[in-house]
Amino acid sequence: MNTKKKKMSLIQKRAITGFVFILPWFIGFLWFYAKGFVQAVWFSLSNMTMQETGGYLLDFVGLDNYKYIFLQHASYNQTLVSSVGNMIIDVPLIIFFSLFIAILLNSKFKGRTLMRAILFLPIIMNSGAISASIELAQQAVSGGVAAVSTEAAVSSGVNIEYLLGMLTDLGFPATLTDYIIAAVGRIFDIVQASGVQIIIFIAALQSVPGALYEVSKIEGATAYETFWKVTFPMVSPLIVTNVVYTIVDGFMNSEVVDMAYEMAFTNYNWSISVTMSLVSSFVVCILLAVVTKLISSKVFYYN
Repeated sequence: MNTKKKKMSLIQKRAITGFVFILPWFIGFLWFYAKGFVQAVWFSLSNMTMQETGGYLLDFVGLDNYKYIFLQHASYNQTLVSSVGNMIIDVPLIIFFSLFIAILLNSKFKGRTLMRAILFLPIIMNSGAISASIELAQQAVSGGVAAVSTEAAVSSGVNIEYLLGMLTDLGFPATLTDYIIAAVGRIFDIVQASGVQIIIFIAALQSVPGALYEVSKIEGATAYETFWKVTFPMVSPLIVTNVVYTIVDGFMNSEVVDMAYEMAFTNYNWSISVTMSLVSSFVVCILLAVVTKLISSKVFYYN
């Protein structure tokens, strides 16, 4: 009788290691989040009334809250669509901008550490003064793109209408032109939201084996070819990470979350607030699943 134990394969060992790594998070998810999620679903199916002596009463109303936010609420549908649309606009731009800046900051030059700190300042110094300054600058840029005045165009030497007309004459589709306009109007949001992604991309670039660049240089590859054949494939796994982080971060700061917060703590309509939060969270989860599926099929994993 053969009593030898079957050895585990390398893939099985890595799977066990990964499961042990996420086990604390998984236990916390079941203990804290899953219970709260079930309770939130029940709240969305009920009408919550707060008691003066403390506590609350729930009156089951079925899907009435969902019918209200979709069919009767004045602006929820529009706000939800607008928030998702802003994510679709911002995510590709944030990823491209973060990778571009990370490549620049990964090169050797004087003051590199200072530049990294400056680009990360909006994350670690999110004070009221900085936020107000960014908001004012954002309004100025958005207003300049949407309705730039003749005096401003002349004084700055830039004619926005001429540039947009040039794009149209070059055959750019109207959808692409609108996308560029929206991107310029949200440039401060893009820069402010790129700090963490830049750090992640810098870490990915520093982990690329130097031998790959040496081989590409010996083979006579240009900088353009080296980027697409070496740099981009090696950092592609972190693109998925940054896309997921960017979508979640954008959702946390979106107008639909502010609307749910206002509904709860200003209007004191807790059931409607929970319903709004669940619906928007469900939409973001679908968006995450679709985007992750599309990107993961193109990711290169280096072993």
